[in-house]
Amino acid sequence: MRLLFVMDPLSSLSIEGDSTYVMMREATRRGFAVWWCTPQDLHVSENKGMALAQEVATHADDPYFLVGNTIDLPLGHFDCIWMRKDPPFDIHYIFSTYILDLAPPSTLVLNDPRSIKCANEKMYALQWPELCPPSTVTNSIQEIVDFAEKHERVVVKPWDGNGGRGVLVTGSDDGNLRVIAELMTNEGQAYCIVQRYLPEIKDGDKRIILIDGEPLGAFLRVPAGRDHRGNMHVGAEVLSCELDERDKEICEALSARLKKEGLLFVGIDVIGGFLTEINVTSPTGMREIARLSGRLLERDLMDAVEEKLNANRS
Repeated sequence: MRLLFVMDPLSSLSIEGDSTYVMMREATRRGFAVWWCTPQDLHVSENKGMALAQEVATHADDPYFLVGNTIDLPLGHFDCIWMRKDPPFDIHYIFSTYILDLAPPSTLVLNDPRSIKCANEKMYALQWPELCPPSTVTNSIQEIVDFAEKHERVVVKPWDGNGGRGVLVTGSDDGNLRVIAELMTNEGQAYCIVQRYLPEIKDGDKRIILIDGEPLGAFLRVPAGRDHRGNMHVGAEVLSCELDERDKEICEALSARLKKEGLLFVGIDVIGGFLTEINVTSPTGMREIARLSGRLLERDLMDAVEEKLNANRS
């Protein structure tokens, strides 16, 4: 099997916590040919999607990557292509999915680039309104103020943010509320998401990993100190946890749709029994689950890939 990972530069990876690294390592362990490139290395030549890629072998110790020569290859050269570029989900990211759309039917592209374009990680969750906290998406300063007065305490966040960046907690009694609304909407020109504050965040933001629609691992991210954000990026503590009945209900509600849309590897965020995000671009969490439970989700993931490829060939 030949796999291509479209990703950030190898030199930028944080090996200790990076899920793409262990996915590549598992592919190497299985004897697959592994290649990598950045989104900027994708292009179209004579109507064919192409990748200027390097073959790479991944190891447990430094040097973690041994790379070969750079070769311009058609996307159809690969059995499976992984889109693993970290956010931001901007126009450059979207354009790279247009090129991945040109991969032939014989090549499995994960997660499906057509679905990635339609599944913004914060907005996509709102397609299951019964699972989400009370929310509004607006560029109106007054709507934000009115929503805060109704719910007393709210979270305001950019619709295209990641890693906890730009996430603010405010409320009806905050003298800066209107200023925050002005800043987050760029004086009414930009949209943002406003949600009822969930005090259960103090107990942790639960990340659940789903592979082909099935929940196979979870952990809690508990905000550090006085920070309200449950993101590892800003120092949240990672703890083991189990799925409760509400978690299972949420996963069951999402499962068929994720499978249908080719979203094989997904990380969802749940706070106090409410779905807050569905991460489809470059989900992470494999390393944390391995440390907490010993389960190597990269093996489950690669098993699922092999199963899908075998089904495509039959």
